[in-house]
Amino acid sequence: MIERRPFESLGGANHGWLNAKHHFSFANYYDPNRMSWGNLRVWNDDEIAAGSGFPPHPHSDMEIITYVREGAITHEDSLGNKGRTEAGDVQVMSAGTGIRHAEYNAEATTTTLFQIWIEPTKRGEKPSWGAKPFPKGDRSGQFVVLASGFDGDIEGKGGDALPIRTDARLVAATLKAGESATYPLGANRRGYLVPAVGQVEVNGVRLNARDGAAITDEATITVTAVNDAEIVLVDAA
Repeated sequence: MIERRPFESLGGANHGWLNAKHHFSFANYYDPNRMSWGNLRVWNDDEIAAGSGFPPHPHSDMEIITYVREGAITHEDSLGNKGRTEAGDVQVMSAGTGIRHAEYNAEATTTTLFQIWIEPTKRGEKPSWGAKPFPKGDRSGQFVVLASGFDGDIEGKGGDALPIRTDARLVAATLKAGESATYPLGANRRGYLVPAVGQVEVNGVRLNARDGAAITDEATITVTAVNDAEIVLVDAA
């Protein structure tokens, strides 16, 4: 089953420096039918104005993934980590027992990103942060794992993905118009898919850019690009 969630139906708020859309209940947006999707708790679609951002604030016991769509985001945290993540690349933060971080758009243009929160398998772990470039050419015509809680996917353990401490994966693909890519979700898993760019069909259900698709009871997902597209998918428990 695939439930299309049109971009226009999402909650959100425009704060001037931040224009945020929420696929799930978040901050002042509450919808009892959109609290989470399995262990996927948050999928925010953020536009951050040049020279602005989130001042230092705390998190705990959450896996937080940032997928930059346009521009770049600059990160600083209480562990002493600093980094700049560019469009198409990913950063992950395992908040664990607690971490404070700031996220700023230090660029001259608007930065757009997806911020995704997934509940951890274990609580009270040591906090950590990491980032990595993922060239879009490497995922042309196929899904590539960008972040994962499965050892075989992780860099240094058989794969190239950033590690997260949860039963989930973040995967992405870029497709030319008419191309298809398939992902073996598994009938007992939950998927949440968003085209960052372009119009696609997901097992025959058409999505526009930035629509969400809540997927369940589908052993395999086949995505076909109606026009050039960039797709992001969470495979959740």
